[in-house]
Amino acid sequence: MQSKKMREDPLFMRNSYATAGKWGIPIVKRQNLPFDEIKLVACSDTRSNDNSDNKKKGVHFFVDDYRFSGIYDHPERSLKKYSQYSFLLTPDYSTYSDMDLWRQLESVAKNRWVGAYWQSKGLTVIPTISWSNSRSFEFCFDGAPQGGTVAVGMIGCKRSRIGFLRGYNEMLERLQPEKIIVFGTPFPEMKGNIVPVDYQSSRRVVR
Repeated sequence: MQSKKMREDPLFMRNSYATAGKWGIPIVKRQNLPFDEIKLVACSDTRSNDNSDNKKKGVHFFVDDYRFSGIYDHPERSLKKYSQYSFLLTPDYSTYSDMDLWRQLESVAKNRWVGAYWQSKGLTVIPTISWSNSRSFEFCFDGAPQGGTVAVGMIGCKRSRIGFLRGYNEMLERLQPEKIIVFGTPFPEMKGNIVPVDYQSSRRVVR
């Protein structure tokens, strides 16, 4: 591919959307869900032609990164499949504290870029928020809307409860979300308008 064509290719430049923060992370616009009961299906349980009740659910990405690694590289390939479902949570790319900070920043930016891409195609998208330690607070909340609905995952958080709660409280202060979809069992200390989603029920897909 010629250099000029590369600079005109939005999937190479990744500069099609409004951004926020020091690092220019893409913005996922505020979209609220019109229902109180949230049901989710794992991205790994979605199908290209899903004729089941799963289409009434939202899609989550609280699974191993390799199961959705292609979404950022080739977002158009899975667009039709994900368009079948009620809404989408943005992909939960890992932000482990023992990752170098540039990798964590990359994960957050990819999370938001995919969300902005889906929204540009008319899909309903809720940003998934993740963090590692206080160093990640510089960027991990960028691109998420103020006063909207967000999602967080609880898988593996029991091993670092104090660190998780520190980041969760920071998220509450910075984003002031109207609703928090919590995938897994919330800690009793967690405040806010929490909508818990049971992990096991999300894997009982209808076939």
